[in-house]
Amino acid sequence: MSQDLSLREDVQRELDWEPAVRAAEIGVSVRDGVVTLSGTVDSYPAKRAAERAAGRVPGVKAVSSQLEVRSTGPGRGDQDIAWAAANVLAWNNLLPPERIRVGVSGGWVTLEGSVDWRFQRTVAEECVAKLTGVRGITNLLDLNPSVPDEELKQQIEQSLKRRAELDTIRIVVETHRDHVTLWGGVGSRAQRELAEQIVWAVPGVSDVSNHLNVGSAVAGGT
Repeated sequence: MSQDLSLREDVQRELDWEPAVRAAEIGVSVRDGVVTLSGTVDSYPAKRAAERAAGRVPGVKAVSSQLEVRSTGPGRGDQDIAWAAANVLAWNNLLPPERIRVGVSGGWVTLEGSVDWRFQRTVAEECVAKLTGVRGITNLLDLNPSVPDEELKQQIEQSLKRRAELDTIRIVVETHRDHVTLWGGVGSRAQRELAEQIVWAVPGVSDVSNHLNVGSAVAGGT
């Protein structure tokens, strides 16, 4: 059995175990480790669940989703979707008030504006994804740089030092506005991922370039 054929069967089994989707309605093809999903699903959350299910199968390099959302209930106009999205965002106390704009075209929602934390981008998208009639989401929310470069750098370094798992002496932090670069070395891949997660948790960070080497004694970047 070829590797792609074996991977295709693994993806299909994973979809069978995913309660949010009807696996029989989803076509799966694999080429060189890249999975393509085709067919229709009943909702946007079901589409996302299928994409996540395929992506977590070991050996999958990438997922190309051609799934379409088929509405099973009465049609919902763009104006109604926009009204519902604006309200669900306004009612969520985890999101900054009056800073997120909503646009809707053909059931496809576009989120624009700014938030302070990376998790808020995810929260906003998840809120809208659950609304009836939503066929897709484009998340264009920016992260606000809330502190100067040097202060941001200090906050990140302090956050890293608070984690005993990290050898922070070997981690060098560089900041340029809301962009952060990590140089140096850590003892394991888990430490490398942990360091990046800590940086993303700092308010105002919009981009992280992780150049940490695993098992390396590199002192830092230039």
